[in-house]
This record gives sequence, C-alpha cells and structure tokens, in this order.
Amino acid sequence: MKKRSKAGAERRRYPRIKKKLDFRVAADGYRFVTTTKDISCIGAYCHIDKYIPPFTKVALGLAMPVKNSHSDGKVSCQGVIVRTEDERQGGGFNIAIFFNQINESQRKKIASYVNRFLPPAPPKK
Repeated sequence: MKKRSKAGAERRRYPRIKKKLDFRVAADGYRFVTTTKDISCIGAYCHIDKYIPPFTKVALGLAMPVKNSHSDGKVSCQGVIVRTEDERQGGGFNIAIFFNQINESQRKKIASYVNRFLPPAPPKK
C-alpha cells in the first residue's frame, strides 16, 4: 500500500517507480529470472513461479539501462522477502523484497536510475 498524504503526494522516504527491469532472485537452491514490477533503492516487487515464504534471505541481481558509459547498470546485493502474495489471475506469486545488504554505491546506482523518472521537485518558496 502506498503511503500518501491528504494531497496525494508520495510520503515514502525512498521513492519507487513502476519499471520492468531484468531481475535475478536466488533462494534455497532455486534461481528465478524475472522482471521487476516496481523498484526503489531499498527494495523491489516482482513475480515468480514458486512460493517463497516471507523472511527468506535471497541473493539478487539487477540490470538497469545506463545513460553514460562510466557505469555498467548492474547491481548485486542481498535481500529478504517481506511479503509474498498469491497471484490469483496469472498464477505464481508476487514478492516484495527489502535490500538488507547492499553496498552504498550500488544503492546510489539504483537511486540515480529511479530519479531519472520522477517528476521535478516543486520550487521552494
């Protein structure tokens, strides 16, 4: 559920965007290749075919398109599944993952990508 103020503005500390990015999830000997449904610099939401319970630790790999040549757009980190939802319409499961072990430079790489798609901040009065 999105946290919104009365005016409908996003209140999350770290904004998220709805983007499909190549995403790898590995847990308990299983490997999944999927795409994100949404992403922020602290977590992601995606669809997988097998049930993985909440609180499961996972290894993650993410590939983002890059705008410049001095960054490769790849991120590797560790996470934990914080929510698993049964996908009633298409089968499988939607999972929310919190990036609990991520290098600060990797986090900044994701934040920079996310910020490219956010509306400009209103001018300060």
